[in-house]
Amino acid sequence: MATEISGKLLVPEPSLPEVHASVRISGSTLYWRRLLGFIGPGFLISVGYMDPGNWATDIAGGSQFGYTLLSVIMISNLMAILLQSLSLKLGVATERDLAQLCRESTGPVGGTTLWLMAEVAIAACDMAEVIGSAIALNLLFHIPLLWGVLITGLDVLLILLLQRWGFRTVEAIVIVLIGTILGLFIVQTILSRPQYGTAIASLLIPSSKILTDRRVLFIAIGMLGATVMPHNLYLHSSIVQSRRYKRTPEGKREAIKMANIDSALALTLALFVNAAILVVAAAVFHRSGHFEVAAIEDAYKLLSPLVGATFASTLFAVALLASGQNSSITGTLAGQVVMEGFVHMKVAPWLRRLITRAIAIVPTIAVVAIYGEHGTEKLLLLSQVILSLQLSFAVIPLVVFTNSRKHMGEFVNAAWQKGLAWAVAVVIAGLNGWFLVLMAK
Repeated sequence: MATEISGKLLVPEPSLPEVHASVRISGSTLYWRRLLGFIGPGFLISVGYMDPGNWATDIAGGSQFGYTLLSVIMISNLMAILLQSLSLKLGVATERDLAQLCRESTGPVGGTTLWLMAEVAIAACDMAEVIGSAIALNLLFHIPLLWGVLITGLDVLLILLLQRWGFRTVEAIVIVLIGTILGLFIVQTILSRPQYGTAIASLLIPSSKILTDRRVLFIAIGMLGATVMPHNLYLHSSIVQSRRYKRTPEGKREAIKMANIDSALALTLALFVNAAILVVAAAVFHRSGHFEVAAIEDAYKLLSPLVGATFASTLFAVALLASGQNSSITGTLAGQVVMEGFVHMKVAPWLRRLITRAIAIVPTIAVVAIYGEHGTEKLLLLSQVILSLQLSFAVIPLVVFTNSRKHMGEFVNAAWQKGLAWAVAVVIAGLNGWFLVLMAK
Protein backbone atom coordinates (compact mmCIF):
# COMPACT_ATOMS: atom_id res chain seq x y z
CA MET A 1 0.00 0.00 0.00
CA ALA A 2 1.24 3.49 -0.78
CA THR A 3 1.55 6.25 1.78
CA GLU A 4 -1.17 8.91 1.42
CA ILE A 5 -1.11 12.53 2.54
CA SER A 6 -4.19 14.71 1.96
CA GLY A 7 -5.60 12.05 -0.34
CA LYS A 8 -2.60 12.13 -2.66
CA LEU A 9 -0.56 9.05 -3.47
CA LEU A 10 3.07 9.78 -2.66
CA VAL A 11 5.46 6.92 -2.02
CA PRO A 12 4.42 3.38 -2.91
CA GLU A 13 5.32 0.67 -0.45
CA PRO A 14 7.92 -1.60 -2.04
CA SER A 15 6.99 -5.01 -3.33
CA LEU A 16 7.77 -7.82 -0.85
CA PRO A 17 9.05 -5.31 1.73
CA GLU A 18 10.68 -8.02 3.84
CA VAL A 19 13.16 -8.76 1.04
CA HIS A 20 13.19 -5.41 -0.81
CA ALA A 21 16.78 -4.18 -1.29
CA SER A 22 17.96 -6.86 1.16
CA VAL A 23 20.68 -8.42 -1.02
CA ARG A 24 23.89 -6.42 -1.03
CA ILE A 25 25.65 -5.71 -4.32
CA SER A 26 29.44 -5.54 -4.35
CA GLY A 27 30.95 -2.12 -4.96
CA SER A 28 34.01 -3.73 -6.54
CA THR A 29 35.34 -2.46 -9.84
CA LEU A 30 35.46 -6.09 -10.98
CA TYR A 31 32.54 -6.76 -13.32
CA TRP A 32 32.08 -10.41 -12.32
CA ARG A 33 31.85 -9.60 -8.62
CA ARG A 34 29.06 -7.11 -9.21
CA LEU A 35 27.34 -9.61 -11.50
CA LEU A 36 27.36 -12.33 -8.82
CA GLY A 37 25.21 -10.13 -6.63
CA PHE A 38 22.47 -10.16 -9.26
CA ILE A 39 22.52 -13.93 -9.84
CA GLY A 40 19.44 -15.54 -8.30
CA PRO A 41 16.06 -14.05 -9.32
CA GLY A 42 16.33 -15.45 -12.84
CA PHE A 43 16.80 -18.94 -11.44
CA LEU A 44 13.67 -18.62 -9.31
CA ILE A 45 11.81 -17.62 -12.46
CA SER A 46 13.27 -20.48 -14.52
CA VAL A 47 11.59 -22.98 -12.19
CA GLY A 48 8.27 -22.31 -13.92
CA TYR A 49 9.80 -23.41 -17.22
CA MET A 50 10.65 -26.90 -15.98
CA ASP A 51 7.74 -27.70 -13.67
CA PRO A 52 5.71 -30.96 -13.86
CA GLY A 53 3.29 -29.38 -16.33
CA ASN A 54 6.12 -29.00 -18.84
CA TRP A 55 7.17 -32.60 -18.30
CA ALA A 56 3.78 -33.87 -19.52
CA THR A 57 3.92 -31.97 -22.82
CA ASP A 58 7.62 -32.76 -23.41
CA ILE A 59 7.14 -36.49 -22.81
CA ALA A 60 4.06 -36.60 -25.05
CA GLY A 61 5.81 -34.64 -27.81
CA GLY A 62 8.97 -36.76 -27.74
CA SER A 63 7.23 -40.13 -27.64
CA GLN A 64 4.79 -39.30 -30.44
CA PHE A 65 6.90 -37.23 -32.83
CA GLY A 66 10.52 -37.87 -31.94
CA TYR A 67 12.74 -34.78 -32.11
CA THR A 68 10.33 -32.76 -34.30
CA LEU A 69 9.12 -30.42 -31.57
CA LEU A 70 12.52 -29.41 -30.22
CA SER A 71 12.32 -26.22 -32.29
CA VAL A 72 9.08 -25.32 -30.47
CA ILE A 73 10.95 -25.52 -27.17
CA MET A 74 13.62 -23.21 -28.59
CA ILE A 75 11.09 -20.67 -29.92
CA SER A 76 9.11 -20.75 -26.68
CA ASN A 77 12.29 -20.15 -24.71
CA LEU A 78 13.24 -17.14 -26.83
CA MET A 79 9.78 -15.67 -26.22
CA ALA A 80 10.22 -16.30 -22.51
CA ILE A 81 13.60 -14.55 -22.43
CA LEU A 82 12.03 -11.47 -24.06
CA LEU A 83 9.02 -11.34 -21.75
CA GLN A 84 11.05 -11.90 -18.59
CA SER A 85 13.43 -9.18 -19.75
CA LEU A 86 10.47 -6.80 -20.03
CA SER A 87 9.26 -7.87 -16.60
CA LEU A 88 12.55 -7.24 -14.80
CA LYS A 89 13.00 -3.93 -16.62
CA LEU A 90 9.53 -2.86 -15.50
CA GLY A 91 10.37 -3.62 -11.87
CA VAL A 92 13.69 -1.79 -11.89
CA ALA A 93 12.56 1.24 -13.90
CA THR A 94 9.25 1.93 -12.14
CA GLU A 95 10.09 0.49 -8.70
CA ARG A 96 6.71 -1.23 -8.89
CA ASP A 97 5.81 -4.79 -9.72
CA LEU A 98 3.37 -5.72 -12.47
CA ALA A 99 0.53 -6.34 -10.01
CA GLN A 100 0.93 -2.89 -8.42
CA LEU A 101 0.92 -1.15 -11.80
CA CYS A 102 -2.14 -3.09 -12.94
CA ARG A 103 -3.93 -2.04 -9.75
CA GLU A 104 -2.94 1.62 -10.12
CA SER A 105 -3.77 1.84 -13.84
CA THR A 106 -7.14 0.06 -14.00
CA GLY A 107 -10.51 0.61 -12.43
CA PRO A 108 -12.10 -1.66 -9.83
CA VAL A 109 -13.54 -4.03 -12.44
CA GLY A 110 -10.36 -4.27 -14.50
CA GLY A 111 -8.14 -4.64 -11.44
CA THR A 112 -10.36 -7.33 -9.93
CA THR A 113 -10.46 -9.24 -13.21
CA LEU A 114 -6.69 -9.22 -13.60
CA TRP A 115 -6.27 -10.23 -9.95
CA LEU A 116 -8.64 -13.19 -10.28
CA MET A 117 -6.89 -14.35 -13.46
CA ALA A 118 -3.53 -14.19 -11.67
CA GLU A 119 -4.89 -16.18 -8.73
CA VAL A 120 -6.32 -18.81 -11.08
CA ALA A 121 -2.91 -19.10 -12.76
CA ILE A 122 -1.13 -19.60 -9.44
CA ALA A 123 -3.67 -22.22 -8.36
CA ALA A 124 -3.27 -24.04 -11.70
CA CYS A 125 0.52 -24.06 -11.35
CA ASP A 126 0.18 -25.26 -7.78
CA MET A 127 -2.09 -28.05 -8.98
CA ALA A 128 0.63 -29.25 -11.36
CA GLU A 129 3.19 -29.09 -8.54
CA VAL A 130 0.91 -31.07 -6.20
CA ILE A 131 0.38 -33.77 -8.81
CA GLY A 132 4.06 -33.93 -9.77
CA SER A 133 5.24 -34.20 -6.17
CA ALA A 134 2.59 -36.79 -5.32
CA ILE A 135 3.54 -38.89 -8.35
CA ALA A 136 7.23 -38.66 -7.43
CA LEU A 137 6.52 -39.78 -3.85
CA ASN A 138 4.48 -42.67 -5.20
CA LEU A 139 7.21 -43.76 -7.61
CA LEU A 140 10.06 -43.44 -5.11
CA PHE A 141 8.45 -44.62 -1.89
CA HIS A 142 5.23 -46.33 -3.07
CA ILE A 143 3.15 -43.83 -1.12
CA PRO A 144 -0.46 -43.91 -2.44
CA LEU A 145 -1.25 -40.92 -4.61
CA LEU A 146 -3.99 -39.72 -2.30
CA TRP A 147 -1.62 -39.65 0.68
CA GLY A 148 1.07 -38.07 -1.50
CA VAL A 149 -1.27 -35.21 -2.34
CA LEU A 150 -1.93 -34.60 1.35
CA ILE A 151 1.77 -34.80 2.26
CA THR A 152 2.60 -32.05 -0.22
CA GLY A 153 0.66 -29.68 2.04
CA LEU A 154 3.47 -30.02 4.58
CA ASP A 155 5.90 -28.14 2.35
CA VAL A 156 4.38 -25.00 3.89
CA LEU A 157 6.73 -25.63 6.81
CA LEU A 158 9.71 -25.98 4.49
CA ILE A 159 9.03 -22.67 2.79
CA LEU A 160 8.55 -20.85 6.10
CA LEU A 161 11.89 -22.19 7.30
CA LEU A 162 13.66 -21.10 4.12
CA GLN A 163 12.21 -17.59 4.29
CA ARG A 164 13.42 -17.17 7.87
CA TRP A 165 16.98 -17.82 6.69
CA GLY A 166 16.88 -14.95 4.20
CA PHE A 167 16.09 -14.50 0.53
CA ARG A 168 19.60 -15.41 -0.61
CA THR A 169 19.16 -18.81 1.07
CA VAL A 170 15.91 -19.39 -0.81
CA GLU A 171 17.71 -18.61 -4.08
CA ALA A 172 20.59 -20.92 -3.18
CA ILE A 173 18.25 -23.85 -2.43
CA VAL A 174 16.42 -23.32 -5.73
CA ILE A 175 19.69 -23.17 -7.69
CA VAL A 176 20.85 -26.43 -6.05
CA LEU A 177 17.57 -28.13 -7.00
CA ILE A 178 17.83 -26.83 -10.57
CA GLY A 179 21.39 -28.16 -10.73
CA THR A 180 20.13 -31.50 -9.48
CA ILE A 181 17.44 -31.67 -12.17
CA LEU A 182 19.90 -30.66 -14.89
CA GLY A 183 22.56 -33.14 -13.73
CA LEU A 184 20.10 -36.02 -13.55
CA PHE A 185 18.83 -35.35 -17.06
CA ILE A 186 22.34 -35.07 -18.47
CA VAL A 187 22.86 -38.62 -17.18
CA GLN A 188 19.48 -39.68 -18.59
CA THR A 189 20.34 -38.21 -21.98
CA ILE A 190 23.66 -40.04 -22.13
CA LEU A 191 22.01 -43.32 -21.11
CA SER A 192 19.29 -42.96 -23.77
CA ARG A 193 21.89 -42.68 -26.60
CA PRO A 194 19.99 -40.14 -28.76
CA GLN A 195 20.77 -39.14 -32.34
CA TYR A 196 22.61 -35.94 -31.45
CA GLY A 197 22.85 -34.63 -35.01
CA THR A 198 19.13 -35.02 -35.64
CA ALA A 199 18.31 -33.49 -32.26
CA ILE A 200 20.46 -30.39 -32.86
CA ALA A 201 19.03 -29.91 -36.36
CA SER A 202 15.47 -30.22 -35.01
CA LEU A 203 16.27 -27.70 -32.27
CA LEU A 204 17.43 -25.06 -34.75
CA ILE A 205 15.24 -25.73 -37.81
CA PRO A 206 11.44 -25.87 -37.39
CA SER A 207 9.65 -28.68 -39.21
CA SER A 208 6.81 -27.93 -41.61
CA LYS A 209 4.81 -30.64 -39.81
CA ILE A 210 4.29 -28.25 -36.92
CA LEU A 211 1.84 -26.25 -39.02
CA THR A 212 0.57 -28.90 -41.44
CA ASP A 213 -0.04 -31.88 -39.13
CA ARG A 214 -2.89 -31.22 -36.72
CA ARG A 215 -1.60 -33.73 -34.15
CA VAL A 216 1.83 -32.10 -34.09
CA LEU A 217 0.30 -28.62 -33.93
CA PHE A 218 -1.86 -29.66 -30.97
CA ILE A 219 1.15 -30.72 -28.90
CA ALA A 220 3.17 -27.70 -30.08
CA ILE A 221 0.51 -25.26 -28.89
CA GLY A 222 0.33 -27.16 -25.61
CA MET A 223 4.08 -26.64 -25.20
CA LEU A 224 3.74 -22.91 -25.82
CA GLY A 225 0.90 -22.71 -23.33
CA ALA A 226 2.96 -24.53 -20.71
CA THR A 227 6.12 -22.47 -21.22
CA VAL A 228 5.46 -18.79 -20.47
CA MET A 229 4.09 -18.79 -16.93
CA PRO A 230 1.95 -15.71 -16.17
CA HIS A 231 2.76 -15.73 -12.46
CA ASN A 232 6.46 -15.50 -13.39
CA LEU A 233 5.84 -12.12 -15.04
CA TYR A 234 4.42 -10.79 -11.77
CA LEU A 235 7.10 -12.43 -9.66
CA HIS A 236 10.15 -11.32 -11.67
CA SER A 237 9.12 -7.67 -11.61
CA SER A 238 9.11 -7.90 -7.84
CA ILE A 239 12.10 -10.02 -6.82
CA VAL A 240 14.47 -8.15 -9.13
CA GLN A 241 14.02 -5.28 -6.64
CA SER A 242 15.51 -7.43 -3.86
CA ARG A 243 18.98 -6.17 -4.88
CA ARG A 244 20.47 -3.14 -3.12
CA TYR A 245 21.51 -1.31 -6.29
CA LYS A 246 21.54 2.48 -6.53
CA ARG A 247 18.07 3.82 -7.31
CA THR A 248 19.51 6.30 -9.81
CA PRO A 249 19.34 6.21 -13.63
CA GLU A 250 22.91 4.87 -13.77
CA GLY A 251 22.27 2.34 -11.03
CA LYS A 252 19.05 1.16 -12.65
CA ARG A 253 20.73 0.86 -16.03
CA GLU A 254 23.39 -1.46 -14.61
CA ALA A 255 20.78 -3.41 -12.62
CA ILE A 256 18.74 -4.06 -15.79
CA LYS A 257 21.84 -5.18 -17.65
CA MET A 258 22.98 -7.54 -14.88
CA ALA A 259 19.48 -8.90 -14.25
CA ASN A 260 19.11 -9.66 -17.97
CA ILE A 261 22.29 -11.75 -17.86
CA ASP A 262 20.96 -13.62 -14.82
CA SER A 263 17.60 -14.22 -16.51
CA ALA A 264 19.04 -15.32 -19.87
CA LEU A 265 21.48 -17.72 -18.19
CA ALA A 266 18.79 -19.31 -16.02
CA LEU A 267 16.29 -19.65 -18.88
CA THR A 268 18.98 -21.21 -21.07
CA LEU A 269 19.45 -23.89 -18.41
CA ALA A 270 15.65 -24.36 -18.41
CA LEU A 271 15.84 -24.80 -22.19
CA PHE A 272 18.39 -27.59 -21.74
CA VAL A 273 16.18 -29.33 -19.17
CA ASN A 274 13.07 -29.17 -21.34
CA ALA A 275 15.01 -30.25 -24.40
CA ALA A 276 16.58 -33.13 -22.45
CA ILE A 277 13.15 -34.40 -21.32
CA LEU A 278 11.92 -34.42 -24.91
CA VAL A 279 15.18 -35.95 -26.23
CA VAL A 280 15.01 -38.78 -23.68
CA ALA A 281 11.36 -39.43 -24.60
CA ALA A 282 12.22 -39.43 -28.31
CA ALA A 283 15.33 -41.61 -27.96
CA VAL A 284 13.76 -44.15 -25.61
CA PHE A 285 10.02 -44.28 -26.32
CA HIS A 286 9.63 -43.09 -29.92
CA ARG A 287 12.58 -45.14 -31.14
CA SER A 288 11.20 -48.32 -29.53
CA GLY A 289 7.70 -47.82 -30.93
CA HIS A 290 6.05 -46.62 -27.70
CA PHE A 291 4.35 -43.67 -29.37
CA GLU A 292 1.54 -43.14 -26.87
CA VAL A 293 3.57 -42.55 -23.71
CA ALA A 294 2.17 -39.35 -22.22
CA ALA A 295 1.66 -40.08 -18.53
CA ILE A 296 4.62 -39.47 -16.21
CA GLU A 297 3.97 -42.80 -14.49
CA ASP A 298 4.19 -44.70 -17.78
CA ALA A 299 7.46 -42.98 -18.63
CA TYR A 300 8.88 -44.02 -15.26
CA LYS A 301 7.87 -47.66 -15.68
CA LEU A 302 9.27 -47.99 -19.20
CA LEU A 303 12.48 -45.99 -18.79
CA SER A 304 14.74 -48.50 -17.01
CA PRO A 305 13.78 -51.56 -19.13
CA LEU A 306 14.21 -49.68 -22.40
CA VAL A 307 17.41 -47.86 -21.41
CA GLY A 308 18.97 -50.93 -19.85
CA ALA A 309 19.99 -49.21 -16.60
CA THR A 310 18.07 -50.11 -13.45
CA PHE A 311 18.59 -46.68 -11.86
CA ALA A 312 17.31 -44.67 -14.83
CA SER A 313 13.74 -44.58 -13.52
CA THR A 314 14.92 -43.58 -10.04
CA LEU A 315 16.86 -40.62 -11.45
CA PHE A 316 13.73 -39.62 -13.34
CA ALA A 317 11.57 -39.67 -10.19
CA VAL A 318 14.12 -37.76 -8.08
CA ALA A 319 14.27 -35.04 -10.73
CA LEU A 320 10.46 -34.88 -10.74
CA LEU A 321 10.37 -34.46 -6.96
CA ALA A 322 12.98 -31.67 -7.14
CA SER A 323 10.93 -29.98 -9.87
CA GLY A 324 7.75 -30.12 -7.79
CA GLN A 325 9.38 -28.68 -4.68
CA ASN A 326 11.02 -25.89 -6.65
CA SER A 327 7.65 -24.93 -8.10
CA SER A 328 6.21 -24.84 -4.59
CA ILE A 329 8.73 -22.23 -3.46
CA THR A 330 8.22 -19.85 -6.38
CA GLY A 331 4.44 -20.33 -6.30
CA THR A 332 4.35 -19.08 -2.72
CA LEU A 333 6.38 -15.98 -3.55
CA ALA A 334 4.23 -15.23 -6.61
CA GLY A 335 1.11 -15.55 -4.48
CA GLN A 336 2.40 -12.97 -2.03
CA VAL A 337 3.30 -10.54 -4.83
CA VAL A 338 -0.10 -10.84 -6.48
CA MET A 339 -2.13 -10.48 -3.28
CA GLU A 340 -0.13 -7.55 -1.93
CA GLY A 341 0.02 -5.81 -5.31
CA PHE A 342 -3.60 -6.14 -6.38
CA VAL A 343 -5.57 -5.94 -3.14
CA HIS A 344 -3.02 -4.30 -0.82
CA MET A 345 -3.60 -7.13 1.60
CA LYS A 346 -0.79 -8.55 3.66
CA VAL A 347 -1.32 -12.17 4.59
CA ALA A 348 1.12 -14.25 6.61
CA PRO A 349 3.10 -16.48 4.23
CA TRP A 350 1.93 -19.66 5.96
CA LEU A 351 -1.73 -18.62 5.63
CA ARG A 352 -1.26 -17.55 2.01
CA ARG A 353 0.35 -20.90 1.27
CA LEU A 354 -2.43 -22.85 2.97
CA ILE A 355 -5.09 -21.00 0.99
CA THR A 356 -3.36 -21.59 -2.37
CA ARG A 357 -2.54 -25.19 -1.53
CA ALA A 358 -6.12 -25.91 -0.42
CA ILE A 359 -7.44 -24.61 -3.75
CA ALA A 360 -5.08 -26.97 -5.57
CA ILE A 361 -5.49 -29.97 -3.27
CA VAL A 362 -9.29 -30.18 -3.20
CA PRO A 363 -9.84 -30.91 -6.92
CA THR A 364 -6.73 -33.10 -6.99
CA ILE A 365 -7.99 -35.25 -4.11
CA ALA A 366 -11.37 -35.60 -5.81
CA VAL A 367 -9.85 -36.69 -9.13
CA VAL A 368 -7.36 -39.10 -7.53
CA ALA A 369 -10.08 -40.65 -5.34
CA ILE A 370 -12.40 -41.19 -8.31
CA TYR A 371 -10.09 -41.91 -11.24
CA GLY A 372 -6.75 -42.87 -9.68
CA GLU A 373 -3.45 -42.22 -11.46
CA HIS A 374 -5.11 -42.00 -14.89
CA GLY A 375 -7.05 -38.98 -13.68
CA THR A 376 -3.89 -37.12 -12.72
CA GLU A 377 -2.72 -37.14 -16.33
CA LYS A 378 -5.90 -35.35 -17.41
CA LEU A 379 -5.66 -32.95 -14.49
CA LEU A 380 -2.12 -31.99 -15.49
CA LEU A 381 -3.38 -31.19 -18.98
CA LEU A 382 -6.27 -29.21 -17.51
CA SER A 383 -3.87 -27.10 -15.47
CA GLN A 384 -2.02 -26.16 -18.67
CA VAL A 385 -5.30 -25.31 -20.43
CA ILE A 386 -6.21 -23.01 -17.55
CA LEU A 387 -2.85 -21.28 -17.88
CA SER A 388 -3.37 -20.87 -21.62
CA LEU A 389 -6.77 -19.31 -21.10
CA GLN A 390 -5.55 -16.43 -18.96
CA LEU A 391 -1.92 -16.00 -20.09
CA SER A 392 -2.64 -12.87 -22.13
CA PHE A 393 -4.10 -11.18 -19.05
CA ALA A 394 -0.51 -10.85 -17.82
CA VAL A 395 1.38 -10.51 -21.12
CA ILE A 396 -0.64 -7.65 -22.61
CA PRO A 397 -0.45 -5.34 -19.54
CA LEU A 398 3.30 -6.02 -19.37
CA VAL A 399 3.77 -4.97 -22.99
CA VAL A 400 1.55 -1.91 -22.57
CA PHE A 401 3.43 -0.68 -19.49
CA THR A 402 6.94 -1.23 -20.88
CA ASN A 403 5.94 0.55 -24.10
CA SER A 404 4.71 3.57 -22.10
CA ARG A 405 7.10 6.48 -21.61
CA LYS A 406 4.80 7.72 -18.84
CA HIS A 407 5.63 4.66 -16.75
CA MET A 408 9.13 3.81 -17.96
CA GLY A 409 10.69 7.21 -18.63
CA GLU A 410 14.07 6.82 -20.32
CA PHE A 411 13.81 3.03 -19.97
CA VAL A 412 10.82 2.76 -22.33
CA ASN A 413 11.11 0.06 -24.99
CA ALA A 414 12.89 1.04 -28.20
CA ALA A 415 10.86 0.93 -31.41
CA TRP A 416 12.13 -2.53 -32.35
CA GLN A 417 11.36 -3.82 -28.84
CA LYS A 418 7.83 -2.46 -29.03
CA GLY A 419 7.21 -4.23 -32.33
CA LEU A 420 8.76 -7.49 -31.16
CA ALA A 421 6.90 -7.42 -27.84
CA TRP A 422 3.54 -6.92 -29.54
CA ALA A 423 4.34 -9.63 -32.09
CA VAL A 424 5.08 -12.10 -29.29
CA ALA A 425 1.94 -11.07 -27.40
CA VAL A 426 -0.20 -11.59 -30.51
CA VAL A 427 1.40 -14.95 -31.31
CA ILE A 428 0.92 -16.22 -27.77
CA ALA A 429 -2.69 -15.05 -27.64
CA GLY A 430 -3.47 -16.47 -31.09
CA LEU A 431 -1.81 -19.85 -30.53
CA ASN A 432 -3.29 -20.31 -27.10
CA GLY A 433 -6.70 -19.33 -28.44
CA TRP A 434 -6.33 -21.89 -31.20
CA PHE A 435 -5.24 -24.45 -28.61
CA LEU A 436 -8.50 -23.92 -26.74
CA VAL A 437 -10.46 -24.28 -29.99
CA LEU A 438 -8.75 -27.61 -30.66
CA MET A 439 -9.46 -28.72 -27.09
CA ALA A 440 -13.15 -27.99 -27.56
CA LYS A 441 -13.42 -30.16 -30.67
